Amino acid sequence: MERCSGALEEAADGARQQERHYQLLSALQGLVKELPSSFQQRLSYTTLSDLALALLDGTVFEIVQGLLEIQHLTEKSLYNQRLRLQNEHRVLRQALRQKHQEAQQACRPHNLPVLQAAQQRELEAAEQRIREEQRAMDQKIVLELDRKVADQQSTLEKAGVAGFYVTTNPQELTLQMNLLELIRKLQQRGRQAGKMAL
Repeated sequence: MERCSGALEEAADGARQQERHYQLLSALQGLVKELPSSFQQRLSYTTLSDLALALLDGTVFEIVQGLLEIQHLTEKSLYNQRLRLQNEHRVLRQALRQKHQEAQQACRPHNLPVLQAAQQRELEAAEQRIREEQRAMDQKIVLELDRKVADQQSTLEKAGVAGFYVTTNPQELTLQMNLLELIRKLQQRGRQAGKMAL
């Protein structure tokens, strides 16, 4: 008797999973229609079905949310680092201008052209150093963001999410971004449906 009851529960559970898979697949197919046709063509029924299967237990939604939070923290940190560097450069420029003004005021008139030429060279050298530091910071930011993308791709690939693997191919990256957007939209729909049920 217990064996029969267990088999019935398993069958009912399998039917619920199948129904949930169908709902997710149907929702994904509807969302895909909102994408540009070039991406619609690249998202086959099999890919969408595999994606729906990966989304069944909700773990992927949690993973995507966690990755999004990490990305936002990383972006905020990098933005703050860049702001600090810009502020340091602003302070440096102000100090240099102040130093030059004081030197010109203390300078004898016949030495002023020599002093101004020296100050111009100093200003140009400082501006060159500032440009180099800004370029280095921007390169650091791009590399860090590229690493984050690769980490996200790897995490989603390991979680078995269809369409995700580590790549730098711009077309594949755009496709993965579209897949992420589909996942996020499904997640938002799920939250709204949950609120309505309450």
